[in-house]
Amino acid sequence: MTTIGIIGAGLIGSQLARISTDAGYDVVIANSRGPETLADLVAEIEARDSRQGSISAATAAEAGAAGEVVVVTVPLKNLGDVPVEPLAGKTVIDTNNYYPERDGHIAALDEETTTTAEMAQAHLPTSHVVKAFNHIYSEHLTSKRAATGTEHRRALVIAGDDADAKAWVAEYIDRIGFDTFDVGPLAEGWRIQRDTPGYGPEFDVEQLRQATAEAKRYRDM
Repeated sequence: MTTIGIIGAGLIGSQLARISTDAGYDVVIANSRGPETLADLVAEIEARDSRQGSISAATAAEAGAAGEVVVVTVPLKNLGDVPVEPLAGKTVIDTNNYYPERDGHIAALDEETTTTAEMAQAHLPTSHVVKAFNHIYSEHLTSKRAATGTEHRRALVIAGDDADAKAWVAEYIDRIGFDTFDVGPLAEGWRIQRDTPGYGPEFDVEQLRQATAEAKRYRDM
């Protein structure tokens, strides 16, 4: 049974904790305020009849060390606070989006010379970063799940530079209830950033294929 570390217990992080434990993964989750502040979330998940895996709260460093795979789901402005060494050599799922009103203006993103996932990879140079979960409303992670093979099953985009890491993430996404569409390397992650056609709508694989193909850089909009 794989242990997933989740750094960030906001809307996406808490939902991933719920559906990951439903799918049989053990979860160690952290936030910026300390494990004691996650007691209610842990108790709620432990009480779920659907839960097949365990849940515990920890510090960010502890969650990173415990996770065989680690989800980083913190505001982009806090990316520098994510511990590097505990994530070394691991698959890291980056859920981030760039919101200047929250994160402040970041010149490289404004100029579109990099992407949020490439920034995560630069911060975690020995990890294998895969972009995922950045274009779905958090509540849909629990309400829009469907069994493998369901017609027009909701799909989620992944992007990454490591084929093995992407294969693991695709299998994980399937187990928690969604299909995947691979847009290629991390540099192509911009195709599912905010304001692009695939950002938000409930698309299946073919619809996401079309939406990401139609995406335009901000400078070309």
